[in-house]
Amino acid sequence: MVVTQMTGALSLGQGGPHNASMHAIHAPLHAQIVQWLVEPGQPVAPGDVLLILEAMKMEHEVRAEAAGVLGPHFFVAGESVEEGVLLSNIERLAQSARGLEAKNTLETEASAQNQERADLARLQQRLAFTLDAARPDAVAKRHAQGQRTARENIAALVDPGSFVEYGALAVAAQRSRRSEADLIANTPADGMVCGIGTVHGKRTVVMAYDATVLAGTQGMRNHQKTDRMLGLALQHCLPVVLLAEGGGGRPGDVDMPIVAGLHVTTFASFARLNGRVPVVGMAAGRCFAGNAALLGCCDVVIATKNSNIGMGGPAMVEGGGLGTYRPEDIGPARVQHANGVIDVLVDDEVQAVAMARRYLAYFQGTQSGWQAPDAAALRAVVPENRLRVYDTRQAVEGVADVDSVLYLRSGFGVGIHTALVRIEGRPVGVLANNPAHLGGAIDADAADKAARFLQLCNAHGLPLLSFVDTPGFMVGPATEATAQVRHVSRMFIAAAHLRVPFVSVVLRKGYGLGAMAMTAGGFHAPLATAAWPSAEFGAMGLEGAVRLGYRKELEALPEGAQRQARFDQLLAQHVEAGSALNMATTLEIDTVIDPADTRSWLAATLAAGQVAEFDGFGAIDTW
Repeated sequence: MVVTQMTGALSLGQGGPHNASMHAIHAPLHAQIVQWLVEPGQPVAPGDVLLILEAMKMEHEVRAEAAGVLGPHFFVAGESVEEGVLLSNIERLAQSARGLEAKNTLETEASAQNQERADLARLQQRLAFTLDAARPDAVAKRHAQGQRTARENIAALVDPGSFVEYGALAVAAQRSRRSEADLIANTPADGMVCGIGTVHGKRTVVMAYDATVLAGTQGMRNHQKTDRMLGLALQHCLPVVLLAEGGGGRPGDVDMPIVAGLHVTTFASFARLNGRVPVVGMAAGRCFAGNAALLGCCDVVIATKNSNIGMGGPAMVEGGGLGTYRPEDIGPARVQHANGVIDVLVDDEVQAVAMARRYLAYFQGTQSGWQAPDAAALRAVVPENRLRVYDTRQAVEGVADVDSVLYLRSGFGVGIHTALVRIEGRPVGVLANNPAHLGGAIDADAADKAARFLQLCNAHGLPLLSFVDTPGFMVGPATEATAQVRHVSRMFIAAAHLRVPFVSVVLRKGYGLGAMAMTAGGFHAPLATAAWPSAEFGAMGLEGAVRLGYRKELEALPEGAQRQARFDQLLAQHVEAGSALNMATTLEIDTVIDPADTRSWLAATLAAGQVAEFDGFGAIDTW
């Protein structure tokens, strides 16, 4: 039998049947003999390498399959042999020695397994420098600041044991000015820990700037690593989580012939993911310049209260002749949450990572386990007094699965609440007017917030629910100075390009263009438009309509009780004419529902809707 190749070595076939006590050794291939390692007459054990052959510049081991004594060499080193030629033979051990043969075989294999290879030992030693344990002082400093390391955050973000790291052995491109040992010890992974892990069982790209390595700056090699991960995310449609803490571009990388380094592809590659996969950004501590630019490209920004986010850190500000500031003075979290940069503000990195996991779950399909809230509580949400302020978030939480509501951008555009929720386990995006701010009128900030939220849900296939209670768009000279005309119109544009089901429920006021914007452009634009019995409708606010429409009649009456009585009479007529029941009678809305039935009505209605394919590209504005 001809020798066959097994796991990198060559095993030997049985000799001819003419001599059962001899084990024949044949050439497994056409090759040249390099060296015999066992001389004739020497004992051999199974697995021992007998000789080395060379073919096509590759060496092949020929090993013994049986224990015994090696016979004569029929060819010597330097000679070429044909495949199948008899090279030697082994005189097998007697039957009584078989037990010893087996024992020796096991001992030989165990010894080989326990012997550490030099290349493996070098790898293990090198990998040890990439771990937090290799830099105890840096880790201790990080913990003293109340923060976790990049690797600790990743471990908390992904499912246990699921993270596969890319580029761990990279070091900063500074070999011309620093020793190899220094770079290995102090610039592990070139300040960027990245790879692919699972979050709730779904493969996710994770990239974390390591603030303990060169202040989390962006170096040549961590840009290369980032580009590698972004390419994989785009190719395989993987969500991305970016831990963006760091100081921006790094000036100290000198191992490449560049002048300004503005040909980096990372920013374009990152932006290319927009609208294609969910992209989550997290910021803790200082996040400036290039790091902040990437953060600003994310669908959602989760930041800690100790974060500072800015397009330039103190050095850049001072270099531009704009003054000297502390890092804490630039883009503090309280400012960035109020102006809309931060979507979700949390206390620390522990909460930030947990929030990132929670956010991603909304884009990972329907959950099987859920708990319904008390449906009857919805009947008390809207006060019987039609002028009384109330909290529309009670309506949001009254239809959503228990503990499933995540508000986004809560510090900005407070005239409209935006939230991700689940209804019977299904992820849904919700908008709700806020009567506690400007009576629910939609200003520029609220419109921007709503339009972007529509884009976010549309891009990632989440159906939308709108709770309407608005007197319309905000008006007045001061309002128009904010470019109101352009800002509020964004809601119509975003709604016109929706591919996801949109359902509206009018809670109370459904007036004018603002109400139309909250119903995807008009009351018949949604999959369905319902109203609660408390709803009232008009082309404008009913009080204003009476004052304008009946001005002459009212002014003809004496000022005081008589005029007020006539005003109240006319207003009551308008309220009745614009009631929910009357609107449903004329088919301007689809139905009026008991508030307690809202959740079941929504679940059934949304189930009838379909998410259409994009007819183009569903981009999400950064703003």
